[in-house]
Amino acid sequence: MQPALAIANLGKKYASGVVALTDVNLSVNRGEIFALLGPNGAGKTTIISIVCGIVTPTSGTVHVEGKEIREHYRVVRESIGLVPQELTTDTFETVWATVKFSRALFGRPPDTAFLDKLLRDLSLWEKRNERIMNLSGGMKRRVMIAKALSHEPKILFLDEPTAGVDVELRRDMWALVRGLRDNGVTIILTTHYIEEAEEMADRIGVVNKGLLILVEEKHALMRKLGKKHLTLQLTEPLQAIPSALSEWPLSLHASGGELRLEFDSRQEQTGIPALLRRMDEIGIGYKDLNTRQSSLEDIFVSLVTEQTRP
Repeated sequence: MQPALAIANLGKKYASGVVALTDVNLSVNRGEIFALLGPNGAGKTTIISIVCGIVTPTSGTVHVEGKEIREHYRVVRESIGLVPQELTTDTFETVWATVKFSRALFGRPPDTAFLDKLLRDLSLWEKRNERIMNLSGGMKRRVMIAKALSHEPKILFLDEPTAGVDVELRRDMWALVRGLRDNGVTIILTTHYIEEAEEMADRIGVVNKGLLILVEEKHALMRKLGKKHLTLQLTEPLQAIPSALSEWPLSLHASGGELRLEFDSRQEQTGIPALLRRMDEIGIGYKDLNTRQSSLEDIFVSLVTEQTRP
């Protein structure tokens, strides 16, 4: 099946000499939720801006629904919705007028029923006759989302869509995005909220210093790179880790009341049984133990840290 988005050898170098992207290759499937993670300045927004025709690439090609973005700019742009980071709206217009105009701008025929439902889904219906300048920041963010969806795009880009907004809007956004995906819309989002990617995405790409350093299905990524953590709640706190336990990569926490071990659960020998026996031999007791899987945030920090090492 033809991908919704195909990026090949994409590069961007600005006139100032700053290299924003280097040889990025990425394919996003139709009806997929794909999350781009990376620190500030990593190149996430540059990728989106190139696909949306806002920034011109230095090298490489981008195809949307099989059409090259520069050869078929108008057709491609009509199939894309973009929610940018910045709140750029016509502040003196009403919510309804803004969304209606945005739909017409892409040549879509009037559809009052569709726009009504869109505003209701985004909890904007009660505010439809209000001027945007009078809305809160969270409501303005909802208007930006409504504008991006007004022409029923096949691909929706969400560039930090819930940055600085309330928890209620974030939940509404997640529900809306899932509904769009269920209707065949391809979603590509960038986010600083790791839990957002962990909750929403089918696949994840990690961008750092203009390089796409990893693309992986979310659960496979967590299985492949995720460590497990064993926490032992000690009967008596320790001042330091005894030398008799030096062969295990242990760390002390909670003022010496917790002993933690990071291990790879895929290995046949995790070292845990031997650790517990040794603790018993030297008289270190524990009253509880538990394990947890590394979160996506743990994995992300690990990947970026590893790339930045000299």
